[in-house]
Amino acid sequence: MDEIEGSIQGHRDGHGFVLPDDGGQDIFLPPNEMRAVLHKDRVRVRVVRQDRRGRPEGRVLEIIERSAQPIIGRLLQESGVWLVAPEDKRYGQDVLIPKSAIGSASVGQVVVVELTEPPALYGQPVGRVVEVLGEVDDPGMEVEIAVRKYGVPHEFSQDCLDQAKALPEKVRAADKRQRVDLTDIPLVTIDGEDARDFDDAVYCEPARVGRSKGWRLLVAIADVSHYVQTGSPIDVDAYERATSVYFPRRVIPMLPEKLSNGLCSLNPQVERLCMVCDMLITARGEIHAYQFFPAVMRSHTRFTYTEVAAILANTRGLEAMRHQERVSDLLHLHGVYSALLTARQARGAVDFETTETQIVCDDNGRIEKIIPRVRTEAHRLIEEAMLAANVCSADFIGVNRRAGLYRVHEGPTPEKLEILRAYLKSMGVGVMLGDEPRPGDFQAIAQATQDRPDAQQIHTMLLRSMQQAIYTPVNSGHFGLAFEAYTHFTSPIRRYPDLLVHRVIKSILANTRYVLPALPTPGEAQFKLAKRLASRAAAPTQRPRQPQPEAASRETLAWEAAGLHCSANERRADEASRDVEAWLKCRYMREHLGEEYAGMVSAVTGFGVFVTLDALYVEGLVHITELGGEYFRFDEARQELRGERTGIRYGIGTRVRVQVSRVDLDGRRIDFRLVRDEPAVSAGAQSQSRPRDAEKRRSLATPQEDGRGRAKKAAQTGLQGHEESVAPQSKQAGKQVKMARAKSKAGPKASSKASSKASSKASSKGGRKSRD
Repeated sequence: MDEIEGSIQGHRDGHGFVLPDDGGQDIFLPPNEMRAVLHKDRVRVRVVRQDRRGRPEGRVLEIIERSAQPIIGRLLQESGVWLVAPEDKRYGQDVLIPKSAIGSASVGQVVVVELTEPPALYGQPVGRVVEVLGEVDDPGMEVEIAVRKYGVPHEFSQDCLDQAKALPEKVRAADKRQRVDLTDIPLVTIDGEDARDFDDAVYCEPARVGRSKGWRLLVAIADVSHYVQTGSPIDVDAYERATSVYFPRRVIPMLPEKLSNGLCSLNPQVERLCMVCDMLITARGEIHAYQFFPAVMRSHTRFTYTEVAAILANTRGLEAMRHQERVSDLLHLHGVYSALLTARQARGAVDFETTETQIVCDDNGRIEKIIPRVRTEAHRLIEEAMLAANVCSADFIGVNRRAGLYRVHEGPTPEKLEILRAYLKSMGVGVMLGDEPRPGDFQAIAQATQDRPDAQQIHTMLLRSMQQAIYTPVNSGHFGLAFEAYTHFTSPIRRYPDLLVHRVIKSILANTRYVLPALPTPGEAQFKLAKRLASRAAAPTQRPRQPQPEAASRETLAWEAAGLHCSANERRADEASRDVEAWLKCRYMREHLGEEYAGMVSAVTGFGVFVTLDALYVEGLVHITELGGEYFRFDEARQELRGERTGIRYGIGTRVRVQVSRVDLDGRRIDFRLVRDEPAVSAGAQSQSRPRDAEKRRSLATPQEDGRGRAKKAAQTGLQGHEESVAPQSKQAGKQVKMARAKSKAGPKASSKASSKASSKASSKGGRKSRD
């Protein structure tokens, strides 16, 4: 059989999987094949058989490369033997630590371990302590663990810091040359109360568009590319990070603080360099014309979303009186927003209203409360302005035939579309989807079902059917937003793709060509790119390819690698953020063991149901053994568990009352027990859900058990903020109908193997801007 190369993905139960470099089907490795390898090692395997579940099972032929990533865990001493139990249970083996390699660490502390001897068939891995992080309950420990666990770069290189230190404190006269002076234009920033970096400012005024009324909208974005030159130490570190990472109470920035919060941030009443997208927009919300140019600006006011929402709601109120000179400008912004919203509705963009949540921590980093983050007209106003600028950026690059990174979101795959069709049919939804659905078709279904009691369940399934957005030089449109071309231009302080787009736009204005520099040492993105290219070469083509110049081919490959790198690091940042939020929620729920709460089923699997608590916005698992003493069938089409004897069913949106029964901080899991005083949902009744106007979690991040036995978040979309309010569906659990035996007397340990990460994706992003 063919030999396949890929990366190991371990599992807490001892087995593992090989994730092929070419993106093929995952290969199961039984526990005996995992003894000599660790999570993230690169191996060559051969498929030897199909296991009892029909998965390809492999045998490790060669260990190509050992993972260089250190292991984080707690130092323990058992029977005189020192060892470290990895915090990431996917490693599957404890690491032996010689007494001489302990350093200053003491029992119970969280440490970072570097392997000195890899595992063998009959021997555990051996390592040495290279860093002591502290006690497990120290404030901020969850972040220290996450950045190391997911390999998030959190320390800038000395060269980068030295270069940042040498930058000026303010805009110099030489920097203003060949720039339009916009300091007299009353541009304003609108951000959250806790924002520290301001990378966009807006201004709007009425204008004539042809013979009709319209708007002139200016979107000014911090000109990071002026200070971060291609290939410079700051640029190298920024590319490695690719994005800022937001945790509750802490941010790991993409750029040094002198740039992100200082020289590049559009702080009020100081001069700043910017790139401007100047647009003429019709009364119907169509972009009639646009231009880009470098400028120097001065933010006249630093608004918060709350302030702008209050002014728009009452132009004679106290907030309006405080900012009387800016009220008319804000009304003009609301006018162009209304026009852009009309265009959004006309093109059929997917727009499901959900509610973000915010984790509020005390001074020790512990959760005080989890509250909904209200999305106001001010949020939507900024969102639409940023979308318009991003669309113009994509069009500008495309019209000028330059290479760059697009933000691509493709429609549902045929497999996901078939699953969605079956679900809609089983739920009696009359609107059906064709083989190539449009975004408007999804929006039509959402509107047609919005008054049904199971509306949230249907909308959740619509969201899950969609794919993940990625960065790529090949433009194939943005399905969720219903744009033919879309990119990211508006956040260069926190996203590297935006910085690249700025450089491309500047090169067009200068009539030059931006060339992506040589990539750093090959990593995951380069391996995947190489395998993808090999697959393309091996795959038969229906028509011969047009020969491309060698230079053009190299340019395309460089942009593809950059897109893969940025997309992968975006997902890494999301995973690290979710891990920290899960840790905090588990620690928070340990204080509420035994308490009862009302909640709603947010996901259904073959091993139980996930429930989100109404008051706390925390998600946990009710294992199937807690549902009652009968057989339950998992109906994948309807996404529900149904009792064979009583007909009781649990589907997405079902109201339940639960008790907090178990919290596993290491596994990031929360287990609930069903409280029996709740009325059962019979097979003949529809699952109850909250009213349509009730608060809904923005993320809709409902875990689904995939073939590796782990929960996958449906909201791992990479669709940042409100611009991209769509989420992909994770791999479906098992067969079309699963049967499981529910044991009424099973203890809390019954859920330990089948359950998975039960943390909801709370959008507690500190200063993160959810706009574009």
